[in-house]
Amino acid sequence: MATILAIDADALAVDPLWLVGRLREGHRQGIGVVERLLLEEPGAPNGLLTWTAWQPGAALGAKLAAVFPGNEGRGAGPNIRSVVVLFDGRDGRPQAVITGESFTRAKTAADSALGADLLARPDAATLAVLGAGAQAEMQIRYMLAVRPSIRRVAIWNRTADKARALAAALSVPGVEIGAVEDAEAAVRAADIVSCVTASRTPVLRGAWLKPGAHVDLVGSFTPEMREADGEAMRRARLFVDTRRFAVGHCGEFTRAIAAGAITAADVVAELAELCAAAVGRRSAEEITLFKNAGGGHLDLMVARAFHDLAVGRAQQS
Repeated sequence: MATILAIDADALAVDPLWLVGRLREGHRQGIGVVERLLLEEPGAPNGLLTWTAWQPGAALGAKLAAVFPGNEGRGAGPNIRSVVVLFDGRDGRPQAVITGESFTRAKTAADSALGADLLARPDAATLAVLGAGAQAEMQIRYMLAVRPSIRRVAIWNRTADKARALAAALSVPGVEIGAVEDAEAAVRAADIVSCVTASRTPVLRGAWLKPGAHVDLVGSFTPEMREADGEAMRRARLFVDTRRFAVGHCGEFTRAIAAGAITAADVVAELAELCAAAVGRRSAEEITLFKNAGGGHLDLMVARAFHDLAVGRAQQS
């Protein structure tokens, strides 16, 4: 039996631009078949999210992610812990088991960064990040990679101390990174707004967005979770990584549709369509919004990338 690689994502240094490039190429190759299963703990926000995907002839795999939103707040470790299994798409042979919190963080950040690279203004200079949890640092690093024009990062969090701690931990030459206590002021000044919270009530108001802003929504994955209000959805030109999961499962869409602020038809394109054609930003003044809803195809593309990287480094050693 061939060796199954055990890959620790936390020990695998990954170049953000390389991974964004792998996601771009993966979408051009085709998504294949994707399924999602969410088990929720009765009376609690905890869940087990299972993503499966199959790119015929190339690879298939599954990611199991235990999502416990209260972990970080009570010192119980990361909110999300995952295990990924990768199979060869030609014969079904198991190739790798991937662990480590960095896997999902890198996948999520690369997904958003690819969306921003295709939609945000090329001269974006200010990034506002709403949320200072475990995902926020990776989100910032990947956004800076695809938009090196950014010179200021403002971090807001409901618990101000967490925003200050994250700002103090980050150091990027030529970039001013600081914590702020006024989310509205930070958003009004921002060219890119990234929301990385587990909020069930909007942390982003559409009235705050300036012309030309790009919005990156990351946190919600159930109809009860919602980071942006209906006005943000109404004002923006809407894009998603995957229509099926964003429109059907994420509260920004389900609630805005129920309220009549938008319709499902207002989604212009999903990520594969963005990668294949020029259907993105139409002007410097347009507000764009990208919903990072996730999907097993994204996990599969990143698993293939991590596997290739691990194999290549093993061969060099």
